[in-house]
Amino acid sequence: MHRFFVTPEAIAGGRLTLAGDQARQVARVLRLAPGDRITVLDNSGQEYVVELTAVRPDAAQGRVVTVTPAPTEPALHLTLYQALLKADKFEWVLQKGTEVGISAFVPVWAERSILPLEAAEKKLGRWTAVLQEAAEQAHRARLPVLGDPIPLRQAFHDRALPVLLPWEGEQCRGLRTALEALGPVERLGLVIGPEGGFAEREVEAAVAAGALPVSLGPRILRAETAGLVAAAAILYHYGQWGG
Repeated sequence: MHRFFVTPEAIAGGRLTLAGDQARQVARVLRLAPGDRITVLDNSGQEYVVELTAVRPDAAQGRVVTVTPAPTEPALHLTLYQALLKADKFEWVLQKGTEVGISAFVPVWAERSILPLEAAEKKLGRWTAVLQEAAEQAHRARLPVLGDPIPLRQAFHDRALPVLLPWEGEQCRGLRTALEALGPVERLGLVIGPEGGFAEREVEAAVAAGALPVSLGPRILRAETAGLVAAAAILYHYGQWGG
């Protein structure tokens, strides 16, 4: 069943109204007709099964058949602070991170980042579209939040949020050891460096701000891989990814 994220205002009184690109997609791309059903999500965590009653390229209407809580959202709110990468690599992180179950993404500029903050700010529209498409494909019930690009130092601003810093220089504390020490948490931050890794002084500043360096094992992971591997392991540890 095709899935669409809509604004809460699109669903009112048990009725759905689609317009613009979504109406065109329903009518001309998917060639759906009255009587066909779609799944609609309003970013509340609920799934609405809607039976279409009218389909035109400029507008489509339908009636809500069922409303159920979506079982696909992890209870742990995991925020990935991903250092800026080359455009295609960053989009890949957004797409696959959404599939894994990351709840929020914040682009960060580190000393060795290739993409500058100004260039990242111009890509927010494109990145938002990538997140929506990935969320629909992965059957997410909520769109991951995309934060504004920030300097790395700001990623450690919220002291109430435990932050893990995967770093190849950490030789003692593994990810599982760190998670066992943290115990149950509802929110967690994960900071991943750029292609060239963190500068030593960046790690020192992160530790001073309360971040916890961890090792992801003896093999060096690419910048676009490390966050996904760590996120999957974290969600699995807390019972949010598989039994």
